[in-house]
Amino acid sequence: MLLYNYIKALHLIFVITWFAGLFYIPRLFIYHIEANQKSSPEKEILSKQLKLMTKRLWYIITWPSAILATLFAIWLLILAPYWLQQPWMHVKLGFVVLLIAYHLRNHLIFKKFQKDDIRYSSNYMRIWNEGATLILFAVIFLVVLKSAFNWIYGVIGILVLGVLLMLGIKLYKRIRQKNPEA
Repeated sequence: MLLYNYIKALHLIFVITWFAGLFYIPRLFIYHIEANQKSSPEKEILSKQLKLMTKRLWYIITWPSAILATLFAIWLLILAPYWLQQPWMHVKLGFVVLLIAYHLRNHLIFKKFQKDDIRYSSNYMRIWNEGATLILFAVIFLVVLKSAFNWIYGVIGILVLGVLLMLGIKLYKRIRQKNPEA
């Protein structure tokens, strides 16, 4: 049991750092998009700095955290295989698959931005930025409630949260249009 708790603690630490990277990488994409709209030499200076920051975040924090969180999760399931018999765990693993897909999509976006292949608007990236938040909410509620049925209420809550986030993004956009320094 002691080993299980140490592995669980390490899993949680790397899940947190993984999410930190997933929360911040789209924000850097937004800054990169906005820097790309500036004039020279500011555009080139900002782009170079943002590429470096993004590369360091992605390869030094986010990818290693994703790998370690996954390895410790597998180890936990080996130590306690009975979790795989729980319906809520199946739903949680479904959200983990979504998280991995979100991570991989961010990787593709990252690769394009490193080549200055920017095809997204900052508004799109602001919405994209909420993907990790929605997945985090779902997983936390599933793990805490340990119920495959009650997750439905969580999904309804996530949808409400999504609507509130969209409204917040629209409000922030209006504020920025009125005051570009905001």
